[in-house]
Amino acid sequence: MTDMTSWEPLRRELDRWQAAGRVARLWLRDDDAIEPTPDLERLLALTGESKVPLTLAVIPGLTGEPLAARLAAEAGVTVAVHGWSHSNHAGPERKKQELGSDRPAEIVLGELGDGFRLLQRLHPARFLPVLVPPWNRIDATLIPALPDLGFAALSVYGRARQGGPIPLLNTHVDIIDWHGTRGGRSEAELVAELVAELRDRFAGSDEPIGVLTHHLVHDAAAWDFLSALFAATGRHPAVHWSAASALLKP
Repeated sequence: MTDMTSWEPLRRELDRWQAAGRVARLWLRDDDAIEPTPDLERLLALTGESKVPLTLAVIPGLTGEPLAARLAAEAGVTVAVHGWSHSNHAGPERKKQELGSDRPAEIVLGELGDGFRLLQRLHPARFLPVLVPPWNRIDATLIPALPDLGFAALSVYGRARQGGPIPLLNTHVDIIDWHGTRGGRSEAELVAELVAELRDRFAGSDEPIGVLTHHLVHDAAAWDFLSALFAATGRHPAVHWSAASALLKP
């Protein structure tokens, strides 16, 4: 259940933004979409009712026409390229990575090009030329080649360091406890992270704040948090939930 007192720090921070006449930009990215599922339906219903634009990071090598048909009428949804097959090619002692240096660069980039074209064809009205690396990891030597493949931005995790070969549109608050329950993290922790990101932006950074979800592994805590987050921010004048496509515009 949602503990409304845990949301007070966020309300106070947003009220500070409002008093200063400022508006925080938030955006939502959900990873690992493949096909229509009950969990995807729940996410689409929640974001639709809350009028929160949604970017789905879709795995090209595992998806197809059913997802394209389901999303065709979802005006608030965009589709980004989530690697190729979400396969780990790193050695056993290394962190999982699909877009690493363990394979020749031409093979990795070839798969990304295939994924780009496939999703562009399947989702012509929803396609977003953004690469979301599986596990939020990509070998730095591959990044300069991304614009030539058609990518307009790269989306990983953590505060962005701008000035590289491609713009970054990152996420910053992951609602899943990957190293513990593998369900939703505690509201208090997540609210504290959101407040920390807001304070960073208030101090001068203009980077949008990205919230990261994974609908296929959401438990009750994750769904409850998302519902409470949208309720706390949806009508607050100091918050604007932005479409990723709008954030890419210069």
